[in-house]
Amino acid sequence: MKKPKEIKRYCPFCRKHTAHTVSLSKRKAPNSTHPLSKGAKSRTNFGHGTGNLGKLGSKPPITKWKSTGKKSTKKTDYRYKCSECKKSHAQAKGIRAKKIELV
Repeated sequence: MKKPKEIKRYCPFCRKHTAHTVSLSKRKAPNSTHPLSKGAKSRTNFGHGTGNLGKLGSKPPITKWKSTGKKSTKKTDYRYKCSECKKSHAQAKGIRAKKIELV
């Protein structure tokens, strides 16, 4: 997938449409961002076993569920840097693609 290096979009800091430079950053894994979320591996060491404690502890971490499987692509994390205020913000929703090229 090809994406332009510079794009005109809304800047939440300037509150107007300005030119932005596009860069890619590494998307973090769910475990590193939210260690106590429902699918986190570290959630099992949360001070209780796997008894019937409702949604908190009744299921093991996501690696043990049947519906897991490695996806062939990763979601991209686009960062947009404003040319006027020089502040950067991320795109809310990433796009799945095998290869991304900034043209």
